[in-house]
Amino acid sequence: MKFIKWLLALVVTLILLVTVYLTVFFDPNDFKPEIVDAVKKQTGRELVITDDLSWTFFPVIGINLGGVSLSNPEGFTPKAMLEVNKAVAEVALMPLFSQQIEIAELSLDGATINLVTRKNGTSSFDGLSGDNSKKAATPAAETSSNAKLNDINIGGISITNTQINMIDEAKKQTQVFTLKSFTLGEFALEQFAPIAFEFSATMPDMTVSSEGKGELKLSRDFTQLVLNGLKIDTVVEGESIPNKKLETSISLATQIALDKQQLSVDIAQLTAASITAAGKVGVNYATKIPQINADFQLGDIDLDTLLPKTETAAATEQAPAASTPAVEPDLSALKQLDVKLKLTVKSIKVANLSTQNWLMDVGIKNGVLDLTKLNADLYQGKLLVSAQVDARQAVASYQFDKKVTGVQIRPLLKDAADVDLLAGTANFDVKGKGRSLIPEQLKKNLLANGHFDINDGALYGVNIPQMIRSAQAKLKGDLSPETKEERKTDFSSLTGSFSLDNGVATNPDLAMSSPLLRLAGKGTANLLTEALDYRLTTSLVSSLKGQGGSDKNALAGIDIPLAITGTFQKPEYALDTKALLNNQLKEETDKAKEKLKDSLLKKLGGF
Repeated sequence: MKFIKWLLALVVTLILLVTVYLTVFFDPNDFKPEIVDAVKKQTGRELVITDDLSWTFFPVIGINLGGVSLSNPEGFTPKAMLEVNKAVAEVALMPLFSQQIEIAELSLDGATINLVTRKNGTSSFDGLSGDNSKKAATPAAETSSNAKLNDINIGGISITNTQINMIDEAKKQTQVFTLKSFTLGEFALEQFAPIAFEFSATMPDMTVSSEGKGELKLSRDFTQLVLNGLKIDTVVEGESIPNKKLETSISLATQIALDKQQLSVDIAQLTAASITAAGKVGVNYATKIPQINADFQLGDIDLDTLLPKTETAAATEQAPAASTPAVEPDLSALKQLDVKLKLTVKSIKVANLSTQNWLMDVGIKNGVLDLTKLNADLYQGKLLVSAQVDARQAVASYQFDKKVTGVQIRPLLKDAADVDLLAGTANFDVKGKGRSLIPEQLKKNLLANGHFDINDGALYGVNIPQMIRSAQAKLKGDLSPETKEERKTDFSSLTGSFSLDNGVATNPDLAMSSPLLRLAGKGTANLLTEALDYRLTTSLVSSLKGQGGSDKNALAGIDIPLAITGTFQKPEYALDTKALLNNQLKEETDKAKEKLKDSLLKKLGGF
């Protein structure tokens, strides 16, 4: 027992002697010139320490410093790259003898970092590494790998009022990032410690403010880092932001396998504007290009509320936008991605077009984006799409295969393009390929082939039976006003195939059937000018009974030409009356010839 008392007394005495020696005979400020000279020799920068360094002792040993600045390269503005108002580092003394680190306090206050990029491309980082940095790193790394710590305990870490100014002289832009506060509570290995932060950023086109809190745990072997219950709220504001303001909130848990360089994130809830989501993300960053696997489930998405509002025509006329040549989008970032994404969405509304129950599988690798599957419910029907975008060249190429089945075409056209042209149950398939993602070039370069059929529908904007009756009456000399009837032509089926080349869709085999008439023809639709040019032939089955006609019709069996011109928005329909008259006269002439032939045969005795 006495031995222990004597041992403790000896340890205390040694500590007191060390303390007296350090305070009386060892002044850390004596080493400031040497520290300044070493930094100058290593980096070529000026290090300034204006405040006196001071010791702290038992039960903790530490050092306080302030008024520290490190210069930018010569000729840079601002002159200082780093300025620190106050820094404190204190370590518990006794646990060090047991290979344990107990940090009583680590704090940094009032740090300012000025990172400048000049017009000639030089930056604040130039020259910082020094010639001996790599040589010095090797033994340090070896020492750290051989060192072994039994435990780490941190009383707390606090970083406040830290500001990073990123200055680009070529663009004449300054971005300011401010870490208002970061705190780590009492920390020990294998135990959760609370963390919290408050951050803001000011950029030329937006401002960002964010705050978050959660808890952190590090395994004893330093291979597993866990962030649990992390909740981050962020507000982004700017003219380029949808509705000029976007608020987001995310709750997640993260596990990082430091030895395997793998990260997994479990997102319990994510909200951005009116969009809600949940999902999981896995990242393997041990490879040259990190491998990312993600699976997200999203709720209802209304993109129309997020897109910029369209200016009125009057406003556009008063302030016409400057005409700038379109350029290909830069998709080079796809080459640095290795991503697999599975996405389900409850509903998506965009450009007033509504879809439900999305299921999508996407892969990105080596600059190629593969949409292997996209299924969705579309206006009481189904949508199935597969596609690929190849961004390995400066001008991207693409190919796709799209099928639509059982879709109600009238509400689809009205919502998508405000066109009231067709009704019925539509089936549609198209395969295509092309190059360039500039909107106008998309239309010009797209090569596609497809087929469509619409059943139990109607053609709106034209009443073909009424047009025929009106033309027939005029041919007989009846010039009385036309009766007003609904401009609609019912049909049982409308079918055709089409090809798309140089922005023009060609339909060579349009066919429409109904109990009253048959329609066949061909034509084109120009996607660049939206011009229609169709030449059709209509023939009556027997009569127009049921649509205002008599039981028998003189035009039954006669081909009646019909032209469709105008645009997608305003199609124009017209009967070719002259061709109709010629067809009727030919029919009457043929009948007269038959009568004359029969008469002659009778007179000749049947020869």
